Amino acid sequence: MLMTPAIANAFGFDDVAARAQQLAGSAYRNGDAKVPTELKHLTYDQYRDIRFKPENALWRDKNLPFQLMFFHLGKFFTEPVHVNEIDGKNVRPIAFNPRAFDYGPLTNLNSKLNPRKWGDIGFAGFRVHYALNRPDYKDEVAVFLGASYFRALGSGQRYGLSARGLAIDTVGGQGEEFPRFTEYWIERPAADATGLTLYALLDSPRVTGAYRIVIHPGSETVMDIHARAFLRASPANPVAMLGIAPLTSMFFYGENQPGSGNFRPEVHDSDGLSIQTGDGEWLWRPLINPKSPLTTSFSMNELRGFGLMQRDRNFSNYEDLEARYDLRPSAWVEPVGNWGPGRVELLQLPTPDETNDNIVAYWVPQTLPAAGKPVDFSWRVHMQGEADKRPPNGWTVQSRRGQGYVSLKDDEERFVIDFAGPAFAGLPANAPIEAVVSALSNALILEDTVFHNDVTGGWRLALHIRRVDPSRPMELRAFLRHRNDTLTETWSSIIPPR
Repeated sequence: MLMTPAIANAFGFDDVAARAQQLAGSAYRNGDAKVPTELKHLTYDQYRDIRFKPENALWRDKNLPFQLMFFHLGKFFTEPVHVNEIDGKNVRPIAFNPRAFDYGPLTNLNSKLNPRKWGDIGFAGFRVHYALNRPDYKDEVAVFLGASYFRALGSGQRYGLSARGLAIDTVGGQGEEFPRFTEYWIERPAADATGLTLYALLDSPRVTGAYRIVIHPGSETVMDIHARAFLRASPANPVAMLGIAPLTSMFFYGENQPGSGNFRPEVHDSDGLSIQTGDGEWLWRPLINPKSPLTTSFSMNELRGFGLMQRDRNFSNYEDLEARYDLRPSAWVEPVGNWGPGRVELLQLPTPDETNDNIVAYWVPQTLPAAGKPVDFSWRVHMQGEADKRPPNGWTVQSRRGQGYVSLKDDEERFVIDFAGPAFAGLPANAPIEAVVSALSNALILEDTVFHNDVTGGWRLALHIRRVDPSRPMELRAFLRHRNDTLTETWSSIIPPR
């Protein structure tokens, strides 16, 4: 890559925050250079033909533990970002160099591209490489591409859900706004570094922000994040909602909402939303693919963590050798410090296939900051596999919805929920375990039965429910109890109208 001479002294989070605050004090301006027209008109395959040459990776020639490779602008990614390297006391912009890319076969439109005329157009994003799975090969461990999206992998995982810097008016307000990271500063790692530190400047018509992200690759890759956001003064269209630490995923169908006509039993990047409240309660909400947008939330005085989780790791429940949904990571968000009162909000959108992310979860603080005043949040995102975050006692293994041997009436539903966990160890099959079931909305409980699962060693809850109003959703909660001891998290399900 082409490097320009040093232009600044030591650079850090406070420098980015100062830029964000300065931006917040003025009207939003999208001042980035226009992307060449021919790049915008590339087809999907033509854009995929443009590949970064690995031999040009940043720090490759220095044999450092991390390397950076870059994404070219084009097709879906037409807003350039600027990337800088921090090397000790120096900050050097990384200039776009067309010689660092392979533009693919000359038999398609790419033969008409003339990169020498473009100048320094910037990049669409970048990816981080590290020896994650074996010492002799640097795997792709994290990607920053598009708006404020980023995602990462732990050992043996495949890409699935994504994180975002910030969510603005995802629900409420006058329409969602997608802020984007416009510039990055990345610290050159030491020869023995096990983490990579980067800074990002966020900008949008109504919000600016500064971010410090430290990536720690491993069997569970962890990203330590500190963010400072500023609201712009915009009385004509004030911000109604800030979503902190947003996660975005996909749920097409699964055990609680079976698909039809597909050889794969389940298709999803995540199968549930897990929440740990400040008072120690654990909640599990199975995800669904609704017919119309569905928003639910969980209010609390303090949050200990939430995540979009892929608990089901059994390949036979997916049977997809290409997508390997059984290897998609869970993402657990752990607040650093007390975020105060607020709510975890879950937005579930309808999707006709698996190519669209339709699940969003985030934390909404109870109050918004005043325009121009900073609001700080710190958190960790844990990208997890088999050893994901779960309640210490018992959890939901699966929840199935559908008809059994006995037919159901049009206004009836059956659920079978399996629980497992250390809390059941040592309990005999005839232990007096009871279900605590609540019909929170639009449901009558006709029957609930708890019995030992002789195959798995866990316990099963069977529910028979009647919907009161067929045009409205119904909401249920259930957990298992042994005498005065709560054994499991609370299974909390919302079921839209049929």
